[in-house]
Amino acid sequence: MGIELQNITKKFTGYTALDNISLNVASGELVALLGPSGCGKTTLLRIIAGLELPDSGKIILENKDTTNLPPRKKNVGFVFQHYALFRRLNVFDNVAFGLRVLPLRDRPSRSEISDRVEHLLKLVQMDWAIKRYPSQLSGGQRQRVALARALAVNPKVLLLDEPFSALDAKVRQELRRWLRKLHDEIHITSIFVTHDQEEALELADRIVVINKGRIEQLGTPQEVYDHPVNAFVYNFLGNVNVFHGRIKNGKVSLGTHHVDAPDELKHTEEKPSQAFVRPHEIGISRIRSNETDLTGTIREIRLMGGQIGLNIECDEFKEAIDAEIPRELYQNLQLAKGEKVFISLNRVKVFTGDYEI
Repeated sequence: MGIELQNITKKFTGYTALDNISLNVASGELVALLGPSGCGKTTLLRIIAGLELPDSGKIILENKDTTNLPPRKKNVGFVFQHYALFRRLNVFDNVAFGLRVLPLRDRPSRSEISDRVEHLLKLVQMDWAIKRYPSQLSGGQRQRVALARALAVNPKVLLLDEPFSALDAKVRQELRRWLRKLHDEIHITSIFVTHDQEEALELADRIVVINKGRIEQLGTPQEVYDHPVNAFVYNFLGNVNVFHGRIKNGKVSLGTHHVDAPDELKHTEEKPSQAFVRPHEIGISRIRSNETDLTGTIREIRLMGGQIGLNIECDEFKEAIDAEIPRELYQNLQLAKGEKVFISLNRVKVFTGDYEI
């Protein structure tokens, strides 16, 4: 079932949570709502579910206006951030709960409920815990049970509100991959909220980047990461170095360093600009390979798994530079704190105007 949001606006005392949001989600698509805390993404999810009402706009589910329908009539499954499992019910009864409270005319038989619950628990790999209680499960296991409960009533749409935020990093990574695999098997139209850029890039078919109640960019993970439309999107999608300067006569001045302005900005009148470079797109060498290379001194070295993070005090800038290089290159260069290095900015993205996150 597809989802169509038409001009959704929601205001609370003192601020606008959602400002004229329109969005289409195709049937079977997995979409991430990505943005900083307070940007409106959870409010939008709750409005789709019927837990909040918009001040204006429409929510169309399966070509039907469901804006004012109560949650129980929308056929939407909701997975909360903190599981919301019933502590006094075991795993089986938690998953069966939504089926047992259906109106009598819609309620399956006891055997049908039992079959459905057992099937779902196998699907989420929790059938071994059918008689356990939430307190006897880990956070990741509880989240799987919460997902099975949301799927029990055969929803046409699945909504997930930061489903992995309460879990540790390794469990989050495992569950992300598991959820993507599960979605590919059941093909239920799904929207999940997150402020974790890595989570959105790994899981989603498309990403909706939201800031201050507005959609900044919508596209595939590769589109929004490689071709951000503005400074906010570029900065929010991963670690970046930000250099403040001015654009003039086709050049961007960054301290005493200058780079060519992109073609679309070469004829722009003089104005403030920002240059963005991701740490892994910075080259580090012991010898100067180009006259545009910068010089700097290594102030900090960090182990980052397969990468090495370097904090470098650059002679040309006031700001320090963060770079990430493979461990093999780090070992070959035999780098150490206090040593001088040459720095190349390999992919510089320039935006004009004031930058604000």
